[in-house]
Amino acid sequence: MLVKILGVIDLISGILLFFGAGMKISNFILIIFGIILIIKSSLGMWQDFASWIDLLGGVIFLVMVVISLPWIIILIIGILLLQKGVFSFL
Repeated sequence: MLVKILGVIDLISGILLFFGAGMKISNFILIIFGIILIIKSSLGMWQDFASWIDLLGGVIFLVMVVISLPWIIILIIGILLLQKGVFSFL
């Protein structure tokens, strides 16, 4: 059950990055998802690749508050988070 809830968080954040790369997303949403992903990555104790993806995604969300990142970086991290979220349901 917990894996599915954490997978939903990955799916939502991946969709936000993947489809919202060109749009301006609210800073509040970016900060909330950045903090959630960083906390989620610390649950894995940064021992596996999936935890590092969460950490990188959280940092990307927080950096997007301050500066505008290239769309290709946002797109790649969005795809990785989407893929991670889909595999948590299998």
